[in-house]
Amino acid sequence: MRLHELYPFDEERKQRKRVGRGSGSGWGCTSGKGNKGQNARSGGGVRPGFEGGQMPLQRRLPKRGFKNYLFKARYEVINLGQLVGAFEGKTEITLDDIYARGLARAGAAVKVLGNGECNVAVKVEAHKFSASAVEKIQKAGGEAKALEG
Repeated sequence: MRLHELYPFDEERKQRKRVGRGSGSGWGCTSGKGNKGQNARSGGGVRPGFEGGQMPLQRRLPKRGFKNYLFKARYEVINLGQLVGAFEGKTEITLDDIYARGLARAGAAVKVLGNGECNVAVKVEAHKFSASAVEKIQKAGGEAKALEG
């Protein structure tokens, strides 16, 4: 058996519609495009939303609101359990340590969430902390230092 003999077999393959190949084919002459006009031409037709010169719906409706996604603050999220597990034996965790360990992209703003346990007194430095993370760190005798920016 050869590659060209594999399934689907020739009779099961759908043939493409060949238009403009004589009137005997049924798709000769105008090739199913009707007589003349913009849609009969090569590359013919109108762009999406075009309404024949009438003011399109997109322009008839008023503009509303604004987009703030350009200025949205994005944080790399790290769970407290992850953080403590990655730095066992350390008493102070700085942003540079977090970046170096690969827990967050270098230069990204970091937020520490309170998922996981913290049973070691550790001083953590990040841009933001959740309330539960601060509570757990302080309960263990540590300190959560929030940075600016």
